This record gives sequence, structure tokens and C-alpha cells, in this order.
Amino acid sequence: MDFSKAKILIVDDDEGVVLTLTRIIESLGLESDHALTLTRGMEKINALDVDLVLLDVNLPDGCGLDVIEDISGIPDAPQVIILTAFSDPDGAELAIESGAWDYIQKPASTKAIKLQILRALEYREQKQRSEPLMSLHAHTIIGSGKILQDCLKKVSRIARTDAHVLLTGETGTGKELFAKAIHENSARSKGSFIVVDCSILSENFIESVLFGHEKGAFTGADRKRNGLALLAHGGTLFLDEVGELPESIQGSFLRVLQEKKFRPVGSEEEIHSDFRVISATNKNIEQMAVEKKFRNDLLYRLKSFSLELPALRHRRSDIPEIAFHYTDIFCRQQKIEIKELSDDFLEILGKYDWPGNVRELVNTMETCIASTPSERILFAYHLPSKIRSRVTRAAFAKKAPGKEIVNQLSNSHEPLPFFREAMARKEQEYIKALYSRAGGDIEAMCRMSGISRAVLYRKLKTLDPS
Repeated sequence: MDFSKAKILIVDDDEGVVLTLTRIIESLGLESDHALTLTRGMEKINALDVDLVLLDVNLPDGCGLDVIEDISGIPDAPQVIILTAFSDPDGAELAIESGAWDYIQKPASTKAIKLQILRALEYREQKQRSEPLMSLHAHTIIGSGKILQDCLKKVSRIARTDAHVLLTGETGTGKELFAKAIHENSARSKGSFIVVDCSILSENFIESVLFGHEKGAFTGADRKRNGLALLAHGGTLFLDEVGELPESIQGSFLRVLQEKKFRPVGSEEEIHSDFRVISATNKNIEQMAVEKKFRNDLLYRLKSFSLELPALRHRRSDIPEIAFHYTDIFCRQQKIEIKELSDDFLEILGKYDWPGNVRELVNTMETCIASTPSERILFAYHLPSKIRSRVTRAAFAKKAPGKEIVNQLSNSHEPLPFFREAMARKEQEYIKALYSRAGGDIEAMCRMSGISRAVLYRKLKTLDPS
């Protein structure tokens, strides 16, 4: 059997044990990772494609036996082997009944550990062959690169469950598209997919939007309205920018998730609603919880599963496919002949970093096509100057004077610049970068650089405009 792509996670607080197990795993040609606490271990199990977990019992923050059932409930759950220094018949029985592959007492022979690892992986491979991932309905998510396909495999596994999901990633990575893909491939696909943009709702208004209100509940409530939580019954409630959810309502929403009941504003009666929550944020919501800006207990409810969406610059191989796909769409919308994309056009697309991710790329394609109604081929020149200039700048930055000087120093055949000339070049680079970063604000430039206003003015006057 070839298990070369299998990933094994070691969860043990003894670094010596971790090192020993890592060597055993690597001797089998397998990939390993580790966590020294139960909390960190569970985070990695939820976030990564783990095939097997070597789990200790007594950990600093809990008992490994307590999480075996939780691990078993994860989509495409990894196998679990308990490795413990304690001989506990009750614990061994509990581990096996909870779904563990085996219960091994330390110290165990290398041969015994290897044998159980290989057997567990063989079983897992056989199970996956007999239970292939469902065919994912996600036609709006474009790309065939490995990073995206791995992400879609996780979507497929998550969609099999009814657990709440937290999507993270930069702006423009397509969090709503992924949320829809999870919904459309789940048992709730026949229910509604309700979107709530938490960033545009005021603190006073969001409770009414989510839970509804009775007539006369507040000024302007001229009739009864149902909330989005009720409209999502049987379906999915998508909370976009969940990090903006006001703290005043986080407690109420946690109760709704726990009890599946809520009370509309101005009503004395509770309403039942059963819905799945998929949340999305581009903020570090874990750090917000640490800083008490977001309820920790609510966060844990929302992130039964978490999925980080990749930035476009990390899956550049998908860029041409996305560009061709939307070229076809926008040309058909405008009822014009499908345009060709030249090599230099695609080259610039591939070199640009896309800070706005897929959303920026789609908008760029729409702009290019709308601005060239009668031209059959799109060239690099048709791209926005902002994109072309940044790619050009990046290309020249790689040939920056500082690097040239280092190359000249190491190459005895190249003439060396004078020291003063070399330093002047670097100073010019610094002042240009400072000017750009501060947006030309002299006070900000002085504050950021520590240069006095008089000296800064003098240096700006000698700045090479090129």
C-alpha cells in the first residue's frame, strides 16, 4: 500500500515522546505534525486533512479519552490510536467503545507502533475507496489547482454534517460562494439560504432584523415582521462579517443556537426555528475573543468546523481558468464575440498579487470587456494601468540597486560603484517608499522616519523623479 500522502498528528505534551514518534513516522515515509495540548490538537484536526491521530490521555488541558467521540464526528474522521503511560483497563475499554483504533501502553516497541499505524491507514484507505466523496455541486467556484481542490474536498466533508461552520480568509476570496456550496450540498439544500451582512446593520436594528418584531414594538414598527432567523428555518443562515456582530446581541444569539428558540422584539411568545449557521470573517476573530471583543462561547459554537479560504496569489495556476470563464460570461452578457486573451495579458494576470482576490479579478475582466466592445483580442495594455504599473514596479524592484551592488561585489568582473553613489541610491529608494507610505504627508513622514522636517525637505528636493 502507498500511504506516502498520509498525514499523522501526534498529540502529546512530552516533547521527547513527540520526537520519538516523529522519527518512527518519518521512517515510514509519512508526514507528521504535532500539538502539545488537547486544545491545539483539536484545532489542527479540524483545520487540516489528518488521517491518523496518536493521542495521549493525560494532557495539560484535558483528557484525550474525552475527545475521541468528538473526533469521530468530524467529516472523514481520522483514526485514533491512544498512546499512554498508564495501564487503565477502564480507560482502554472506554477508548475502544468510543471508536479508537487501538489503545497502546507506553513504552511500546517501534515495531508495534509501526504495525498499528500501517493497519489503521490501510483500513482508512479501504474505507475511502468504498465511500468516495460526493460529487460536489459548486459550479461557481472556478479552479482546478491542488490548493482549491483540497479546499473543495473539505467543503464536501463539511456539507455531510449539520454542524455550524466558520469561513475565514481575505476579502474577495469568495466566502459567500463557499457558504452556498456547503448549503447546496447539504441535507438542508431545499431550505432557504438567508444572508445577513452584520457590517451594515446598526446595533439597534440588528435584533429586529434577526428575530423580527411585533407591530408597535418601537417607533416606526407599523406592522409585524418576521425575522431572518425564522425565514432560515430548515435552511442556512449565513452571517457575513460576523466579527461585526454587536456584543449586545451576541448573548441572545448564542441562546438561539443552543435552544433553537427566540422571542421577536415586543413579543411575549417564543418562536422555534431550526437552522444551520455558516459565518464568515476576514478578521482575526480568535484574537477578538482573547481581547473580549467577541464572546468566546459564541465563537466555539460558530466554529464547529472552520475553513480558511486561500488567497488568489496562493493559487496562481487557477487565474487563467477564472479569466477565461468570466470572459465567456461577460461577452455573452454583452452579446459580442468571445474575446481571445493574449499571452502578455495572461502573463500580467499571473504576476499581479490580486489584493482583492477573485473579486478583483472578476471586476477587472468585466472592465476590460466592457471597455473594448469591438476589439477581438485583449492585450496587456487593455488592463488597468494600476495593475500593469505594479507588476512593472515589482519586476524592477527585483533588480533594485542594493541587489545589483551585492552582485557586483561578488563578481570581480563587474565595475563597482563608488560607496557614496551606492548609499545615495539606497537613500533615494527609502525616501520614495516613505513618501508613498505616508501619501505625501510631511508630518507623517517625519513621524515614521525620525527625520527632521528641514532635512526631509532637503532630501525631497534632491529626489530623482524617475
